[in-house]
Amino acid sequence: MRRDRSAAFLWFIQFFCCAFLLLDASTSRAARVDAKAIEQQLSNPGALGLNKTEAAELQKFYAQRGYQPVWLTDDPGPSLLEPALTFIASADDEGLDSRDYGLPELQQLQQQAGQSSAAAMELELRTTWAVLNLARDVSRGRLTATAADPDWHITQPDFDAAGFLQTAVQSGRLTQAFEELPPTKLHYRLLKQTLARYRKLAYEQVEWLKIPDAPSIHPGDTHPHIPLIRQRITQAYDADGIAEFQVKPSKSEHYDRELVNAVKAFQTQHNLNTDGVIGKNTLRALNRPLAWKIRQLRINMERLRWLPKKLGERYLLVNTAGFILTATEQDQEVLSMRIIVGRDYRSTPTFNSAMSHMVLNPYWNVPYSIATKDLLPKQKSDPAFFSSGGFKIFPGGNRNAEPIDPDEIDWHDLKGGFPYFLRQDPGKQNALGRIKFMFPNSFSIYLHDTPSKSLFQRDIRTFSSGCIRLEKPMELAAFALKV
Repeated sequence: MRRDRSAAFLWFIQFFCCAFLLLDASTSRAARVDAKAIEQQLSNPGALGLNKTEAAELQKFYAQRGYQPVWLTDDPGPSLLEPALTFIASADDEGLDSRDYGLPELQQLQQQAGQSSAAAMELELRTTWAVLNLARDVSRGRLTATAADPDWHITQPDFDAAGFLQTAVQSGRLTQAFEELPPTKLHYRLLKQTLARYRKLAYEQVEWLKIPDAPSIHPGDTHPHIPLIRQRITQAYDADGIAEFQVKPSKSEHYDRELVNAVKAFQTQHNLNTDGVIGKNTLRALNRPLAWKIRQLRINMERLRWLPKKLGERYLLVNTAGFILTATEQDQEVLSMRIIVGRDYRSTPTFNSAMSHMVLNPYWNVPYSIATKDLLPKQKSDPAFFSSGGFKIFPGGNRNAEPIDPDEIDWHDLKGGFPYFLRQDPGKQNALGRIKFMFPNSFSIYLHDTPSKSLFQRDIRTFSSGCIRLEKPMELAAFALKV
């Protein structure tokens, strides 16, 4: 019954059918379990392999109901056991694993419970344990967010599993309560739908073609891999149903317009530069196996479970791994754009905040670490760097003082630190571009425009010092100002 809650997790798209066997009435209506027997059994939790935390939660739940059974009762109404087992089987739909909640063992116990009081007792308690843990995991995530991702700084939702189940049973709406547990966010629903399709393909033992390594293939080229790429794009159509993927069968080695458009759609789907060139990153995406994609879906579904239940009617979601920002309004995605995030050694942390204001034509108050590690070496190499870039130099402790002429400072002879403060004036060269978006946080992170537009054409966009550069800052401003 124990499970490793820190175990490696599978992540990213939904499902086909649960292999859950509904048994006939004689086995599903197992013997009633006695309240005194439950209380006695819970006084010796080691017999069922329970740890202290698990035993305490079961004790709390059953004590609140006078140790009366939930699943194996003599109530003449519909049994609650079948909805509970169906819920446990649905763990796979949510990117979890029903085996982690003991589904095979519960199905076996269900067959035995009609003839064995010991099996009936074990079925009662194991089912409760499984439901409590799965309800918690579906609602708030299986893993502890900060342990799985040290850069995660969003409070993980609380969830009282025992209180949830008690209320659901007493209200007579157990099935509805189970259905309301998963996140309702648009992105989660889309991932779940994709997971269903991909798991169906895996069940059917579909294997995606692997394209051999090759130099970049450009539109109009002739290459022996083109027929294979055409077949792989057809497989993508079968998996995702994107219209552009529906290419005509052909053995031609010519990289024609129809296939170029299909590859561009594939690149868009995978947040790659949509140039139609089949380079190393596009080839890597084409060659990712189905199992990898399923794992990616499950991981991202887990991360979305870590978020607050309610994000509001209008919110931004910054996907730092996919280099994409999306704006959602009333459960509809209304804006999407490429972003540039922090380098590996200055990674952008994961946090949430409310946007407070925007600044047009901003100054850039250069952080000390950037001034010393990035800009100072450039000034040493080019004595005109600060002047031509619109940087003002101030005495470190007084930003209101008269700026210092950079030619009066021997930049090669600085010792004992960097005793200056740098500020870049607004203008075409300003690193923040024409606008920045501010929201309270302890990391000094904000969203902003950038003069370096060409970097948005890169597939991997980790070029910033932590702040987030925007491809479409004015479109975001329009969304933010909309009332």
